Amino acid sequence: MIVVRVVQTGDVDALVALAQETGPGLTTFKPDREALAARIDRARRTMEERAEPYEKGYFFVMEDTATGDVAGVCGIETAVGLQQPFYNYRVSTVVHASQDLGIWTRMRALNISHDLTGYAEVCSLFLSPRYRTSGVGGLLSRSRFMFIAQFRERFPQRICAELRGHFDADGISPFWRAVGSHFYQIDFNAADYLSSHGRKSFLAELMPRYPVYVELLPEDAQQAVGLTHSDTLPARRMLEAEGLRYENHVDIFDAGPVLECHIADLRTVRESVVVPVEIGAAHEPSNAATKARSLVSNTSLADFRVGIAPGVVEHGVFRLSPDEAAALRVAAGDPVRVLPLKQKQE
Repeated sequence: MIVVRVVQTGDVDALVALAQETGPGLTTFKPDREALAARIDRARRTMEERAEPYEKGYFFVMEDTATGDVAGVCGIETAVGLQQPFYNYRVSTVVHASQDLGIWTRMRALNISHDLTGYAEVCSLFLSPRYRTSGVGGLLSRSRFMFIAQFRERFPQRICAELRGHFDADGISPFWRAVGSHFYQIDFNAADYLSSHGRKSFLAELMPRYPVYVELLPEDAQQAVGLTHSDTLPARRMLEAEGLRYENHVDIFDAGPVLECHIADLRTVRESVVVPVEIGAAHEPSNAATKARSLVSNTSLADFRVGIAPGVVEHGVFRLSPDEAAALRVAAGDPVRVLPLKQKQE
């Protein structure tokens, strides 16, 4: 069974290997052993309530329990911007009009913003190409919302997700080329690396002091504002199905869109239920549930695990096979959180 679980100290070697498969623009998951070890330590301290509010964050790995292969990662930051500023561009509308000349123009302007300070953030989503088959990416992305639903008291009122922006066929960000490169005088990957390691003082020191008019940029840079990287489109669709929306904030480096919403409005928070688990030798769903599948998690903080299992809640219980129960580390009668998957999400 493929499950998503909380990260463990012994995962560092597998994570370094997995991070080698990523491309440019994934700021929060780099093939840096020291940084990954620190990320794991921070996640463990967060679980144990030993982390300061500004550093709290959770980290999860996707594991094939049959082979032990680590195939993906995802994370949640509890509250961004509490120590290091959380910068975005806010895309606003500027209107210029002359009554005498009968001329009216409408333009987009980018303004440096701290609007999302204090939001939770879902981040670091990466799935190995080896596992990009039906349903697996959805499990990885939605596992974070199952965790949030189960431990709602650990999170604030609002949540956001920064998505990777557009890169051209040469692996270059048109927006960075048109804007960031002129102010920061370093290449995209260098700026990305510094930012991902908390060294963000250069942003405040070098970033534009005034609004950037989008229509004054080259055409490819204009089109990149709010545009999602092609590899990230499936993740965007999943987040939008969960309830997050683009509200005119974009990343300051590649202009990728930022999605956001109230945590109470997340589909998983609204629709998932906690019921006892029943374990049987074989799964025997009713006719209505024959083709149905559900996200199922245990309710343990220290050993949280979530996977996809056939069936739906029936007669107040959810039925698992012995193998599924073992993978999720639950016993008969234990509570599990269940969210039925819509057919289009399969």
